[in-house]
Amino acid sequence: MSKLHIKKGDIVYVNSGDDKGKTGRVLKVLVKEQRAVVEGINMVSKRTKPSAKNPQGGLVKMEAPVHISNLNPLDPKTGKPTRIGRRESSDGRTFVRYAKKSGEEIK
Repeated sequence: MSKLHIKKGDIVYVNSGDDKGKTGRVLKVLVKEQRAVVEGINMVSKRTKPSAKNPQGGLVKMEAPVHISNLNPLDPKTGKPTRIGRRESSDGRTFVRYAKKSGEEIK
């Protein structure tokens, strides 16, 4: 498996689909499926049976996963979508992600 350019907690821009142009925070990354769940993006209605937690039952709105090819991280400097690069950190032991547009490090 290859490394993904999206991590949990990143703020991403949606490139395509019904939510094109929207931004949101990544809640979960599904590595095997190469998908991510983004807050407020790709909302679907799920039917639920009545339970102790939800005694009424009915429809519940929740986020569905989006393929990561449709997401771009936002540049921390400009706030616009950017591509991601990897380079060695100053200590030379690990790699850090950086925005290709501004060269700024992405935390």
